[in-house]
Amino acid sequence: MAKWAGVFPAVTTKLTRNGEVDLRATNDGLDRLVKAGVSGVIVLPMLGENASMSLKDREDIIRSAVEVVAGRVPVLSGLAEITLDNAKANARLYESFGAQGLMVFPSLGYKTDDRETVEWYKGVASASSLPIMIYNNPIAYGVDCTVNVLKQLVDTAEIVCVKEETGDIRRVTDMYVELGDRFSIFCGVDDLIVESCALGVTGWVSGMTNVWPSECVELFNLCAQNKYEEARALYHILTPSFHLDTHVKLVQYIKLAESLVYGAPEWARAPRLPLVGEEREFVISTIQLAIETLSKRVKKAA
Repeated sequence: MAKWAGVFPAVTTKLTRNGEVDLRATNDGLDRLVKAGVSGVIVLPMLGENASMSLKDREDIIRSAVEVVAGRVPVLSGLAEITLDNAKANARLYESFGAQGLMVFPSLGYKTDDRETVEWYKGVASASSLPIMIYNNPIAYGVDCTVNVLKQLVDTAEIVCVKEETGDIRRVTDMYVELGDRFSIFCGVDDLIVESCALGVTGWVSGMTNVWPSECVELFNLCAQNKYEEARALYHILTPSFHLDTHVKLVQYIKLAESLVYGAPEWARAPRLPLVGEEREFVISTIQLAIETLSKRVKKAA
């Protein structure tokens, strides 16, 4: 099975103003990410508005991503469903569309207990041959894949990775103490990446990498090389922007940031609406400050 490591951006799905999928812009963004040195890409994550996409949209996005990435890095797809039957059926479909891995959400319609969570992930794993990353975000979805749950999934070979997004930095160490290196552990919170790297995570599922892929890859690599003084300097520049990744409106925030930095369309699918007023100005000012500071950093290095 796959042993994933490195920076895997949770890729935004680019849309037109009227909410249609813009495959050309999405593919341009994917190519930009791969050329910047990411180690994998995840299409149709929550940030990619998975739950707002039709099955036809999802097929188009996965097939197109596989084509444009062309084997340069693995292409994973988010898998977010309410029922286990649908999750299993779509796991098989996404594999047939060319996905090389799945980032699997808990059931979106019911807060499973530990026993039910184990059966959910075992059931999805049984449906295809694809390696699986568990998306553990109890803050958003109310289901926590605790160390106890993961212990019960050790023998499920298809489950290879955990996206750790509890916000409790202690969880990383607890997983290593109890589970060793059975699972790759990825940081799933942009504003905890340096802290998580210090505790030994092997990868990073990142939202703001859509905006600054080269800088985020550099940040992760500095940490991997134990160059924490340099990493902290870059982290201090990026952290105010990274905080935008933890807000309920992260889709609109990150899409607006992409628009400001490289001209990608900022549109999201309803019920999400474009940002207005003070909220919009706050995001713009946060991103513009980072743009200016990063520019000064580049000039200083030159």
